[in-house]
This record gives sequence, structure tokens and C-alpha cells, in this order.
Amino acid sequence: MRKLFKTTIIGMLFLLVPVFAMAASVTGSIQGFNCVTQGKVCPIGKEDPVAAVENVFVLLVDAAKDDYYFIPNIDRAVLARHLNTQVTVDGTVNAKMKTIKASDISAGGKKVWSQNMEDDIYKDIWGVGPGGSKK
Repeated sequence: MRKLFKTTIIGMLFLLVPVFAMAASVTGSIQGFNCVTQGKVCPIGKEDPVAAVENVFVLLVDAAKDDYYFIPNIDRAVLARHLNTQVTVDGTVNAKMKTIKASDISAGGKKVWSQNMEDDIYKDIWGVGPGGSKK
């Protein structure tokens, strides 16, 4: 009975350990999730039709290894604009969940999106920062 109790406690403590996420910079191309899961590269030259039918875009790092990341904090329109483009995403990577919480996106050596840029636009339009802050 005592051994079962110890095992249960250790198991519960293991569940409380946070999933490790780390800051990183990941380079790959923006692709439609359906293309990636079917093992295809989105057709070059047909970005607009692909963007019209795809609901979710991912950062494809290595197609051969099925290595891709969702970027949940970036609007679909921003990612669609960079379809088939090599980008570098800086942010917090959660390898287990295959996600990156982006802080910056660069394409061709130029920053094309950042959380700060988005916050500034939000403030310019509504006069307050996200969540109503006056920062």
C-alpha cells in the first residue's frame, strides 16, 4: 500500500512539471498546413489561390523530417503574405507542441512583423495598447 502511495505521489509530481519552452530563432518557409501534411510544397506562382483555400499556415523547417511549427499568435493574413517565402521566426519554441510564440519575423534580412510593431499599430488606431493599456 505504501509503495502504491509513493508511486502515485511521484506520478502526480511528474504531471506538475511544466513543458519546457525555450527562446530560439527558427528558419524555414511559410507553407499551408494541408500542403505540408500531404507532403507537398505549396505551388509556386499560385500563392493567392493557395492562400484562399488554406485555413492554417505553418513554418516548414525540414520537409524530409516532417519538421514544422504552428505560429498561433500571428494572424493568418500575415503568414499568407509570406507564403513560399524563406523567413526567420524569433520567439519561444515549444518542441513538444510544435509551436512558436513569435516575437519577430524577418524575410530577406528585413523585419516584416514584430509584437512591438503590432502593439504600436494597435495604439495608433485605438489610442491604447492591447488590453486597454496606455503604454
